Amino acid sequence: MKRGSSRSPAQSHPPATRATRAPAPSAMPSSVAGGDAPSSRAAKAAERRAAIIEAALDEFTARGFAATRIDDVAKRAGVAKGTIYLHFTDKEAMFQELVRTALVPTMQRLTSQQAPDVSARQMLETFADTFLREVAHTRRGDILRLVMAEGTRFPSLAEFHYRNVVEPGVAGIRRILELGVARGEIHAASLAQFPQLAVAPVVLSVIWQGLFGRFAPLDVQAMLRAHLDLIFGERTAS
Repeated sequence: MKRGSSRSPAQSHPPATRATRAPAPSAMPSSVAGGDAPSSRAAKAAERRAAIIEAALDEFTARGFAATRIDDVAKRAGVAKGTIYLHFTDKEAMFQELVRTALVPTMQRLTSQQAPDVSARQMLETFADTFLREVAHTRRGDILRLVMAEGTRFPSLAEFHYRNVVEPGVAGIRRILELGVARGEIHAASLAQFPQLAVAPVVLSVIWQGLFGRFAPLDVQAMLRAHLDLIFGERTAS
């Protein structure tokens, strides 16, 4: 192993492909110059980085951000404490990597431009269904709940999440609502000023699942249909 500072910049290593599970071998970088040995080292470094990120999510979820120690993350990941500092400067850097790898690509896909012949209602239905499938019902939901629980105590975590996930997500929903208003699909034009109202049920589903799901299961799909009926009007029978 190369000798030097134990706090090398995180960007000197390839990023993990997913924050919630170890990456598949096919997802590892394969274009490292120099033959099999450098490629193997890069793959192992990526595997260790992914293991650290997954262990960090486990520890954050179990203990909370404040109580999580680098030693605990290292132990759960099966690496030396010094190895963590080769990839991340501190806990906050690990959290940012969780958001960057697990949530940012998903949000970009959720709010990408749709085909012009797709209705605003269909766009919002797709957003809600995909969010539930890929966020609320997966470990990505744990990241959201972590932000909600710890954001007030650690404003920098909340701001990073807002800038990279919430802000672009709200902007994408606003575009859909403005399109719906322009087409006459949405009659309450003021809704476009408050896109948070359109996505409130999916956010509620994350909170509800974490706090009350064991006691009072919520039919989220039915709730979302009712919410869209409030926005667009009830669907007429065909």
